[in-house]
Amino acid sequence: MSKNKIELIKMGKDAYEATTNGVRVSVQPFYLEEESDHEEGRYFWAYQVQIENLNLDSIQLKSRYWRIIDSFGRVEEVFGDGVVGEQPIIKKGYIFEYTSGVPLTTTSGFMGGHYKMHKIDGTVFEALIPTFSLDSPYGSHMLN
Repeated sequence: MSKNKIELIKMGKDAYEATTNGVRVSVQPFYLEEESDHEEGRYFWAYQVQIENLNLDSIQLKSRYWRIIDSFGRVEEVFGDGVVGEQPIIKKGYIFEYTSGVPLTTTSGFMGGHYKMHKIDGTVFEALIPTFSLDSPYGSHMLN
């Protein structure tokens, strides 16, 4: 597979993966019933991310961009340095993993985005975060 080719795979139930520019990003979302309040219209998901470096050299995750869309089509964009307070350097063949969360005021939605990565030689590129569904048991339908 070419390093510039984008590969999207839905892995098992509710797991998603994309490979771009030699970086494999896998995401597994989880609805958190204990953090949500259906009567108050507050729904919360955690998502576990694995970022695997398939390149020949180390890379550094410098920033993130998320596009979050609720079931009414409302869009929220999130930009920021690094992830969970870090700008990790990921060596060739290694995986960086973290867990984060997202609230919505609707019973479902979806999100995706990209990471801005830097190679040792100064090359800057984006690694795609696959778009994934946020589905609660309270929705009348699933988005994916």
